[in-house]
Amino acid sequence: MKISYRVLCTFLMFVCCATFAQHKNNITARLDGSAKVMSVQQEITYLNSSTDTLNHIILNDWNNAYSAKTTPLAKRFTDEFIKAFHLAKEEDRGHTDISLLKDQNNRMLEWHRPEGHPDLVYVQLKNPVYPGKSFSISINYNVKLPNERFTKFGFDDKTGNFNLRDWYLAPARYENGFVQYSNENLDDSALAPADYTFNLTFPPQYKVYSDLKKVIEIPFDNFNTIEFTGTNRPGFSLVLEEQDNMEVFKFPSATICSSMKDNRVSDIQRAVLVDKIAQFVANNLGKYPSESILVTQADYDRNPVYGLSQLPSFIRPFPDSFTYELRFLKTFLNAYLRGTLKLDPRKDNWVYDGLQMELITKYLQENHPTEKMMGNLGTWKLLKGHHIFNIGLNQQYNYFYLLMARKNLDQPIGNPQDTFIKFNEQIAGKYKAGLAFNYLDDYLGKDIVINSIKEFYSQNMASAGVNRNDFELALARNAKKDISWFFNAVIDTRDLIDYKIGNVEKTKDSLTVTLKNVTGTPVPVSLYGVKKGSNVFKMYVDGFKKDSTFTIARQDADRLILNRDEIMPEYNPRNNQKPLNNFFPNKRPYKFTFFQDIEDPAYNQVFYVPSFSYNLYDGLSPGIRFHNKSLLEKPFIFDINTLYSTNTGEATGSASLFFNQYIREGALYNIRYFLSGNTYHYAPDARYYKFTPSIQFRIRPDDFRKNEKQYLNIRQVMVRREKSDYVAQNTHADSYSIFNGRYSKVNSNISRHINFYTDVQVANSFGKLSGEWQFRRLFNDNRQVNLRLFAGMFMYNDTGSSDFFSFGLDRAADYSFDYNYYGRSETSGLFSQQFIMADGGFKSMLKNRFANQWMTTANASFNVWNWIELYGDAGLMKSKYNSTEFVYDSGVRLNLVTDYFELYFPLYSSNGFEPGQDNYGQKIRFVVTLSPGALIGLFTRKWL
Repeated sequence: MKISYRVLCTFLMFVCCATFAQHKNNITARLDGSAKVMSVQQEITYLNSSTDTLNHIILNDWNNAYSAKTTPLAKRFTDEFIKAFHLAKEEDRGHTDISLLKDQNNRMLEWHRPEGHPDLVYVQLKNPVYPGKSFSISINYNVKLPNERFTKFGFDDKTGNFNLRDWYLAPARYENGFVQYSNENLDDSALAPADYTFNLTFPPQYKVYSDLKKVIEIPFDNFNTIEFTGTNRPGFSLVLEEQDNMEVFKFPSATICSSMKDNRVSDIQRAVLVDKIAQFVANNLGKYPSESILVTQADYDRNPVYGLSQLPSFIRPFPDSFTYELRFLKTFLNAYLRGTLKLDPRKDNWVYDGLQMELITKYLQENHPTEKMMGNLGTWKLLKGHHIFNIGLNQQYNYFYLLMARKNLDQPIGNPQDTFIKFNEQIAGKYKAGLAFNYLDDYLGKDIVINSIKEFYSQNMASAGVNRNDFELALARNAKKDISWFFNAVIDTRDLIDYKIGNVEKTKDSLTVTLKNVTGTPVPVSLYGVKKGSNVFKMYVDGFKKDSTFTIARQDADRLILNRDEIMPEYNPRNNQKPLNNFFPNKRPYKFTFFQDIEDPAYNQVFYVPSFSYNLYDGLSPGIRFHNKSLLEKPFIFDINTLYSTNTGEATGSASLFFNQYIREGALYNIRYFLSGNTYHYAPDARYYKFTPSIQFRIRPDDFRKNEKQYLNIRQVMVRREKSDYVAQNTHADSYSIFNGRYSKVNSNISRHINFYTDVQVANSFGKLSGEWQFRRLFNDNRQVNLRLFAGMFMYNDTGSSDFFSFGLDRAADYSFDYNYYGRSETSGLFSQQFIMADGGFKSMLKNRFANQWMTTANASFNVWNWIELYGDAGLMKSKYNSTEFVYDSGVRLNLVTDYFELYFPLYSSNGFEPGQDNYGQKIRFVVTLSPGALIGLFTRKWL
């Protein structure tokens, strides 16, 4: 029996070793540092280990993704409002030029780039390759390397260094056909694991580092040559540094090359921390199969520790050594997993994320169990009462997941990585994956999850390729109970999880508890019995669809809490507590907190914050704002903003109530019910009161990454205006109510913006229809064109000679008080020159500025250099008792930040040559946005 077992093991080892060497990739490259070009001669030997007969092979050529503004990589940049690539100089972009491609018989092979995939190479073979057979191809090509400022990979023009990944040609992974993934800046190339031999010739001023094994380096006067090798590798990284910033830590398990220096942490401290992290990962995952691991600052910058990276540099919530430790741990784990696991990193990305975050959690539990999410900031007197500063570092996962789930923007983490919006891809999805692993670990106990991870890692090392099924089988085999819910509900769907405690019947010794499943997602839920803040028991209740009633020992508990440690990714933890000794069991006390806070399930939170507003008539208006909007979205929001008008000495402000109804399935994803009211001064001696009930329907496509939204708004605008001695009065304008319906559709990215709306307004004295179409296009030559068409007509108009409700040619009448005019009643002076694109959209102030029958206009502009543009407007307008009038204007637009900060200088219009006329300074128009909410939207749009 023993002999047979040994023979079997030997045979299996032989088979495994045979599978290791299925593909070979021999690369000989020469770097021209000044031209940023790598000249490559390469031989690829490919073993057909599939059951299919191959007639072609597909090679990844991800460097060629930088070659044009129309590649999938460029499109992802534009979708995420990243303008740098589109505006880059040609020498900063990369491309690949293939000069020769032949087979082992020296026959030239035909090749092309598949449609839609300019960063792949389709090679037609001369003869079919049957299962178990191999073939070789030789390729000569030049690689023009890109600037690293796009993806952190490429050349750094400031330091002269190179940080390279996925720059060479390599066979794509084969799974019932070659995987055709384009480079989308996700660091997830699906290469077939191969044995690498890499010879590099380079200028001698560079120091070279790789995660391949260094065999030999031969120095010469003008060029050095170095040879690297690697076995069964999913790819490799390469760093060349003119200014050598790399630290080398040599340990028995591996050599770690790191450019993650921190001068505030000593050399000895860094060495100790790196050694501790390396040992922890090796013990909990498995030995690293190669001799070297690259841990670069660029890799950290691509995926930093969320929270740390958002704080200003002068705020240091953690000790410097801990900050370095946490950053290095995250980056080291990423390099470790990416360099060893042979999963499909795009399709199975959740496994990488889950393993990384699970090991980070375990490391922090063992080494920093009391560390808080915000470090020592909670010791500041002003911040002590905030819940966010009392959350443990490992308790933050659910909050980051809920940031998206509460906005109905979460996505199944089991989906391919290229389908995620940016925040989910980089932050929320990673934390939910970690939360999911922590949840399963807590449910199973006995180190079942970590042992399954080790088993899966060992299997991965002994195989040419694994997939998520192998990991699922390892978990299921060790769990010894059904965990299908973990994959079906937590990984592969966006189903919400929410339990609450229903009726509880109490005796001195027992509790009969009814739990309710609010969302119907059947997953296990933890139930805690708590006495004076300490746990007296904890149990898991297996998942159920609706209600579950059971009896348990009371154990002197005075409170029941579901999911107390917030390990389960639960949508609404506010309904998880049930006091057992309280006459009002669901009553939560109110907690008033300065500024804002994370959601605290134990309290009804009210936030207060200083508030300021400004318009010409109220002046600078300080006040205080009360609201209940935490950092997580809530269904019901109130917001009361009380202000003091320094000019009038009176109170002004606004108040709003709205209820969000999120719909999880279908195109209609949100209905918002809204009540709002505000009062400000519209003239020095008069104020207005506005009250608006409304309902908004939001519609989106199935693909969350599309920047396309549709809105249907229905509202009733009720306004009462006080009489003013400064503004002409109109009997129809003192008090009025308008029904307003608007449908709008917007689709926007850096290179293309389309916005369309239709609007209907009905009141006692008038009815009007209008529509607008906007188009903005940034062309490949960096020229930008802006077009806008507006048309509006009155269905009926009984307002007499007043233009209060008329269409405005250069300035909307704004009787609905929708626009943020700082001096809305001004007809001269600086405040009358504020421009808001509405109605006619003209910039020149012409003799006839209003139309009370109909108006149609076209507005256009194009840039002549950078943010300097020329604009022109033309239109037709008609008022009662007047003939149709053709109007036009033109000028120069300084488009500093589109829609946020712009200046318009009129040149020629229906008024004539305007610079030659008197008071030209009063003709200049400006766009200035001071609203904090609008400005925040400018910087967050690329994430959502």
